[in-house]
Parts: sequence; structure tokens; C-alpha cells
Amino acid sequence: MLSYIWAEDQNGLIGNHGQLPWHLPTEMKHFTELTTGHTIIMGRKTFQSFPKGPLPNRTNVILTHRPASEFPQGVQVVDQPAMIHELVRDAPDELFFVIGGVSLFEEFADSVDILYQTKIAHLYQGDLYMSALPWHEFALVSQKKVPASSNTPALTFNQFQRI
Repeated sequence: MLSYIWAEDQNGLIGNHGQLPWHLPTEMKHFTELTTGHTIIMGRKTFQSFPKGPLPNRTNVILTHRPASEFPQGVQVVDQPAMIHELVRDAPDELFFVIGGVSLFEEFADSVDILYQTKIAHLYQGDLYMSALPWHEFALVSQKKVPASSNTPALTFNQFQRI
């Protein structure tokens, strides 16, 4: 199954000059718990935003036109969206997570099955917003609210399933 996972502020902001606009350990823990043991799919710029290279305990797949030799061992490089569709089709019981960037969210919007959205009850500065999704094709199946603390805004973890 193909899924998306992302966090956004109150205005749908998801990035700032190639980085997350926030440092929220609770949100990162949620991301890690959901994606560990699964395949994460990203574009080149998203991969390059990781300071320590491939995320551990996950299969890292990068969709790019750049040659595989530009990337470290331990990542799988594909150059066509059809190759992602093949990976998903060949492992129907596996959960695949598209983690960004925006062009990948746009590319697979018609075939994504599950949306894992974190809403952050705060406004941040940045330059990259989540792409429009066909929300009318999804239903909310779970929601967990985490109240604000002294140094963290309130978070809402939403899971949507394609109807």
C-alpha cells in the first residue's frame, strides 16, 4: 500500500529552504515509529536534507534522474515513477511511505491509499507548502491529539484512508 506521511503547520507549510521549519521530538518520534521497518520514498532534495544520510531501519528509495553513483550505498535509486508503482504492486502487503518532496506528493496523489498527516497548532516561516490532495476521496479513520507543552505546540496525528 502506498501512503503519505508529513507534518504541516496551520497554513499547510511543510518546509523552509530544504529543511523542516521546526524541531518537534514528539512529531519525529511519531514519524520514526510509523516508518521503521518499511520503505520510505523520497526525492533527491528530501534525501539531501538528512544530515546523517539514509534513515536507519528503513529501505530508502530515491526517485531522481541523477545517477545512482551520486548516492551512498544503502539507498535504492529509481528514475521513473513507474518503478515506484512496480515496487508497491510487487509487495501488496507492505506499507510504502512517500515522505516528500512536494513533486512526489503530486505525482502519486491518484494512487495513494493512506494519509498520515500531522497538524501542528502553530505558524512557522518557510517557503514550501503541501500540495493539494483529493480530500473528498479520503475519510478520517483515526485521530490522536497531543496537547501543547511548555516548549511544543499542540499536535494532531490524523490518519485518512481512501474511500
